[in-house]
Amino acid sequence: MPETAKNRGFMEYVVIALASAALVVFFFLLEAARERRAEKQFVEKLYGDFGRSVHRDAPPERYARIDSYFRRHPREGQLDDITWNDLGMDGLFQRMNLALSATGEEYLYHTLRSLQLEEEPLKHLEEVAGYWKKEPDRRVRIQLIMRKLGHTGKYSLYEYLENLDALGERNCRASLLTDFLFLPFLGLLWVNVSVGVLGIAGLMVFNILSYFKQKREIEPYVVSFAYVLRLLEACGQLQKQKIPVLKREWEEMERHLAALSALRRRSFWILAWGRNAGPASGNPLEVLFDYVRMVFHVDLIQFHRMLAAVRRHREEIDALIGIVGFVETSVCVLAFRESLKEGYCVPEFSEKLCFQMEEGYHPLLQAPVKNGILVERGVLLTGSNASGKSTFLKTAALSAVMAQTIHTCAASRYKSAMFRVYSSMALRDDLCGGESYYIVEIKALKRILDSAGHGKGPVLCFVDEVLRGTNTVERIAASAQILDALGGRGILCFAATHDIELTELLEDSFDNYHFQEEVREGDVVFDYKLLAGRALTRNAIQLLGLLGYDDAVIRRADAQAGQFLQTGVWTPLVRDEAVPT
Repeated sequence: MPETAKNRGFMEYVVIALASAALVVFFFLLEAARERRAEKQFVEKLYGDFGRSVHRDAPPERYARIDSYFRRHPREGQLDDITWNDLGMDGLFQRMNLALSATGEEYLYHTLRSLQLEEEPLKHLEEVAGYWKKEPDRRVRIQLIMRKLGHTGKYSLYEYLENLDALGERNCRASLLTDFLFLPFLGLLWVNVSVGVLGIAGLMVFNILSYFKQKREIEPYVVSFAYVLRLLEACGQLQKQKIPVLKREWEEMERHLAALSALRRRSFWILAWGRNAGPASGNPLEVLFDYVRMVFHVDLIQFHRMLAAVRRHREEIDALIGIVGFVETSVCVLAFRESLKEGYCVPEFSEKLCFQMEEGYHPLLQAPVKNGILVERGVLLTGSNASGKSTFLKTAALSAVMAQTIHTCAASRYKSAMFRVYSSMALRDDLCGGESYYIVEIKALKRILDSAGHGKGPVLCFVDEVLRGTNTVERIAASAQILDALGGRGILCFAATHDIELTELLEDSFDNYHFQEEVREGDVVFDYKLLAGRALTRNAIQLLGLLGYDDAVIRRADAQAGQFLQTGVWTPLVRDEAVPT
């Protein structure tokens, strides 16, 4: 081939390369401008929407592993699964969850399930949340950092880290060798363009095929490593924010970052993959980066270099997750407080066994009725169905949990001992385990009794319709003994029941409160206000009339119930006239 033809062919490749580079620069500038606009709009939302109760949809897989941090950090005082489900705590978590990162989400969940048994951590949380209220600009900067940290994808970071050993020993020698082979073919472009292009194309095809083979095996771990690197990057940015109330956290963060400094070097390609970008994302720059990764295995090479380092430093990574998670959780606490239009209070704690709540309400209800109570011993709640007993139990329980987790109560005043909290409220038959409702219930109650003899501090428990799964005589006898046991030994028990007999049997150890309703003009009216004393009204039989039952049925039932209340003995049914069904 003549020299001029060779030069002309080479110049054509140069022109194509320069045009491609110019196109890349153009898209880079375009993407940068788009990201600046998006960030500006997001910042405006962080200021304008803060403190609003905003519903945010999240993929189901996010909530499926939201307890990952909690399960790996057990300690005394945490809510067990029964209590968490009884109180509908998933609803409270979702109501509070304005976290922009997986770390913040998982730590917030951990916080709501981990009752503090000492005041110092709660006072520190109060101090940090108060700082964000006074410094909204700092708070927004923190939230922007958390947004860049983002989420891990399908699984929790802990699930990836715990399975690293399954990968065995790995190295990147094969990828480095194929990358090195590009050099001689690039040199051939000066001698024989066709051979050089053909060789480069062949290497590219080989590398792309081998890339996808390796990618399937390690992709989940690359995503987790990318999150670790983003975590380190976020920690570095957080440290630049001079926040006096977080001085202790910043010093601890600095120690752990020093141990992880090697992980931060040459991290660009891992970070790029971890953002889950690819040809389908529509971003031209990410498409380009994706092909560079496939051809040169840069992310795989970096992955193999990072694998050993991550295995060595899991404790430091875990500590950083805790610090960053606490910071974002404190922002969520402030946002939750600002969203409570009915008001909130900071709890007070007492050394003695007591529970005081003034104008307390359920934070998830749209139009809650406020109630208050002050007791130093157990409480028996009576009243008809739908009168407000269960809602009050959950309101009181949530106040106790929120007081010792997020230092915030949906009330005008709250004061109590620092409790360990248990409940037995919304139980079901265990069909898989072959256990009846009664067996499930007595096991749930026994765990509360057992907890009183172990662990630090008193127990606060909530029981809804004790032993509803058995017959009347045995229910009343067993309930009286179980509740009497729950009324002592450092336990403060709130129990709802339909069995009026218990209010007399337990009057020496329990205070009686009730809810009542009125039948007005053929309708039942509830005011949901807590009243002292035992329930005296008997409206259940009157409700039969509202639903169209025959008058004879209602008359006989009322007479029979009245006779039992006077004599304590049930009389046999005597059919002196036909009773329609």
